[in-house]
Parts: sequence; C-alpha cells; structure tokens
Amino acid sequence: MTVSSIDAEALYQTLLAQLRTALGPQLAAGSWSIAGIHSGGAWIAARLAADLGLPEHGVINVAFHRDDYAKKGLHSQAAPTTLPFDVLDRSILLVDDVLATGRTIRAAVNELFDYGRPARVALAVLADRGGRELPIDTTFVGGTVSLPADAQLALRQEPDGRFVFDTVSSAAPSA
Repeated sequence: MTVSSIDAEALYQTLLAQLRTALGPQLAAGSWSIAGIHSGGAWIAARLAADLGLPEHGVINVAFHRDDYAKKGLHSQAAPTTLPFDVLDRSILLVDDVLATGRTIRAAVNELFDYGRPARVALAVLADRGGRELPIDTTFVGGTVSLPADAQLALRQEPDGRFVFDTVSSAAPSA
C-alpha cells in the first residue's frame, strides 16, 4: 500500500463547495438528510454533516445487498445501518468515497429502500474512477481519477480528520 498522488483533501473541498452551492439553502432548511456508505462514505458523510451544519447523518451497511454476498459472506467488521431520520419521502444525499462499477451504490440504494421510499436520492463521491458495470452516475463528485486496472483506492482518515487515499495494487508480486 502506498500513499496515492490523488489528493483526497482537495477532492473533499471541491465536493463540499459543490454541495454548498447546489444544496446550501435546502440543507439549511432541513429538506435533505445525508447517509454515508460504511466505511469511507460514512467518514465523509460525518465530516460533510459537520461542515454543512447538519444535525445528523446516517450510515448505510451494504453487506446483505452485495451481489457477491454468497461468495464472500458477511465482513467481520460490518456495522449495522443507522439512519437517525425517516427515509419515507425524504431527499437523501448518499455518500461514498470511490465510484467504480456501481455495484456498491446499487446495494446501498437497495438497503436504503428497506427503510422506506425516499423522495429522491442524490449521489456524492470523492473520486469517480469510471469502469461502470451498472447505469449509475454521480450527482456531485470531487473529481475523476485514473488508475491502473489492477489498482484500488483506499480512503483513510488521519487523526486530525484529514482524508488520504492509499493506492493498493491487486497484482500478484513477481517471483
């Protein structure tokens, strides 16, 4: 794992500015709620809620809706979905760290609908790396990134709250 040259903090500031511009008055009026996908999306949602002056945020666990659940099983550190607001007829800002195939977002929307039918769901991500396998797109994005096919971005949060992307290669080491 190596620290990525992709500046997660800069992407966060871009995303925050977009949200303030597009949703600022609606957020202040309380007509939107925010929920982050465990774990990176939840960290971003918590920080966005604080920076946007929102009183609460939710955390979505996609474990039971993943299309690879039968193959991978339940992650040992999976946290339950926690939504401190009523989903029914609510506008929800769904937050994640990286958007690639769209499969995690599909699972998150399925989980969200288990709690009720929202009026609207908008998607905010720090990094869009392309490679969609499903017809899913962002509403708000910190930036589009390019990575080798065998690399993944892993978000971590420093003790001071700053975000950092690490690049993880899935290529087998050469012998």
